[in-house]
Order: sequence, then C-alpha cells, then structure tokens
Amino acid sequence: MSETIKYGIIGTGVMGQEHIQNINLIKNAEVVAICDTNEGSRNKAKSLVKESTKFYNSLNELISTNIADAYIIATPNFTHIDVLEQILKTNKHLLIEKPLCTITEDCKKFQTLSKNYSKIIWTGMEYRYMPPVKKLIEEIHNNVIGKIKMLSIREHRFPFLHKVDDWNRFSVNTGGTLVEKCCHFFDLMRLVIQSEPIKVYASGNQDINHLDEKYNGKTPDILDNAFVIVDFENGVRGMLDLCMFAENSEYQEEIVAVGDLGKIETFVPSSASGRDSSEVRIGMRKDNFTKSIEVKVDKEILLAGHHHGSTYYEHLAFINSILNNKKPDVSLRDGLMSVAIGEAAENSIKENRVVFMKELNL
Repeated sequence: MSETIKYGIIGTGVMGQEHIQNINLIKNAEVVAICDTNEGSRNKAKSLVKESTKFYNSLNELISTNIADAYIIATPNFTHIDVLEQILKTNKHLLIEKPLCTITEDCKKFQTLSKNYSKIIWTGMEYRYMPPVKKLIEEIHNNVIGKIKMLSIREHRFPFLHKVDDWNRFSVNTGGTLVEKCCHFFDLMRLVIQSEPIKVYASGNQDINHLDEKYNGKTPDILDNAFVIVDFENGVRGMLDLCMFAENSEYQEEIVAVGDLGKIETFVPSSASGRDSSEVRIGMRKDNFTKSIEVKVDKEILLAGHHHGSTYYEHLAFINSILNNKKPDVSLRDGLMSVAIGEAAENSIKENRVVFMKELNL
C-alpha cells in the first residue's frame, strides 16, 4: 500500500480529534482538510495537523475544493442525515461515525439515496477492531466453542463526556443512549451471532447522571443504565448490561460467549487503567481444558484515543478496502441494523413491552 490516502475530516470534536490522531500514525495517510463550524473545535484540531492542512467552516466550501480522497463524518448525531445528503455529491470514499443516523427511518433514507454510489461507504464501528474483541470473534467463527448459544456484553464505564454545547445530553440529538452508545454492541451481536434480530426487550432508566444539569431550563433525558435482551432468528440470545456510573472499573467491556462445547470471554481494559494487554480465555466443557491468549496493543496506538486501539486498526482496514477495491467491513446495512436494535430497545423501555423488529419495517 504505497499510495497516500488524503482525508477530509468533517467534525473535529472528541471523535474527530481521535480520528486525526490515529491517521497521523499511518504512513500512507494524511489529513489534508478539516471542516467544522465551531471555532473552538477547529483550534483544537489545528494543534494535531500539519500547517498545510486546509480549514473550512462551510461544508459546501470543503466539497468544492475536491482535495480529499475520503471523508470522515464525525459531526453530532442529529446532523448526520443532512451532512450525508450533501456529501453524496462528492463521490468520495466515506467513513461515517456511529450511529449512522439517530433514527432508523433516516438510515433507510440514506441507504436509498446512496444505492448507486460508486465509492466505499463504511459505518464507523470501531469496537469490532479492539484487538481482544477481534481475537474473540475469530475464535468463535472458527467454532472453537462449537455452536454459539448465548452472548453477553457488559460495559461499565464513566458518564458521557462533555461535547460541544453538550448536544449529547438529550435523546432527540443522540437517538437515545441505546442508539448513541450501544449501537456498537448490537453491531457486535449481529457480527458474532451471524443472524438477524427478531425481538428486543429492555429495562433501563436515568438514575444518577446529569440530573443536576440544566440546558435552557431542561434536564437531560438520556438513560444511564439498562439491560437489553435480543433474540435472534437462529435461536441465539444476546444480552447487554450497561452502566454509565461505574467509573474506575478495571475492565470497561467484558464479552462472554457460550457454545455447546465451551465458553470464551475477553476483557477490555479501561483507558484509565493504562494497561496495554488483555486476554482471551477459553474454557471447554470436557477434560477441564482451559486456555488463555494474551493480546497486546502498542502504547503509542493506545494513546491515540479512548477505544483501546480500535480506531487505528479500523483505519488500516478502511484504507485497505480503498486501495484494493474491497467491500467495506461494515456496510450501510450493518449501520442501519445497529440503530434499529437500539431504537427498538429505547421503545421497549418507554412502552414497557417486547418490541418486534418487524415493527420497524426493515
């Protein structure tokens, strides 16, 4: 891969800056253009890029310069559909930060608008690329534990970070916590289980976080804890355990899959732990067989973001697809389905019932 991929970054808040820092680590990639309407975000981004990088506060101005090979859309969730409609004019490769949109209907709209798009459209699901998670998925798909029957994912972490104007404090802007935060985990469920969801039941609440905050007289309304159960067509069940007032947990994510032959699990260290290694543990039902596989991440890569190195590896895969004309690892359909499961879970909590995925007309 000798060709250099030139990136344009649209949105340079927390996640946009993480993308820049990881692109900086890749030899055949560079950030050539940045667009953000917020002066503070633009100024933070200037400290991360070369002096030659062009800055714009207008999306149309960025598009008209035509200097990028690929665009990253990392603007606030509620702006995605409008940005995506405009960016289709470029016919450039696209990496769209999760969630694809805040509601399933907008995801379906973009899928229709882009059906004849000739370049790569990639939904940003970096949790797939966390090295211990990637190893766990490989082992499951190699049938190490036999036929998978159950998958559980736990995320115990800190509250939502502060973002520009704290737009992420309200469900109308984010799609709700189970869309904004948890689309990652629903994407992992589909990827691991290799089946489609049929029904969702969730229980959750906003018990601790942001209740003492006010924005134009309104209190934030985003969930800070939930349990979600997803039943799949092939009979496998997935479960998510989310708590966002569990600071200083040693492991931010824990993933466990159980098959008819054994069990496999992995643990992703929190950023605060500073740990550069994790393990994948395998325990078989017969002969008391157990195995532990250490998975390490280079410390320079760890320091380039909050996602245990995954953004770096995601970009390597994205660039590989561009240079070798390969289909994206994470399709628009994947992005749509991760939002749809999250939306179903949010509705399940609001309406206190099981939500069937067919209700979303997918």
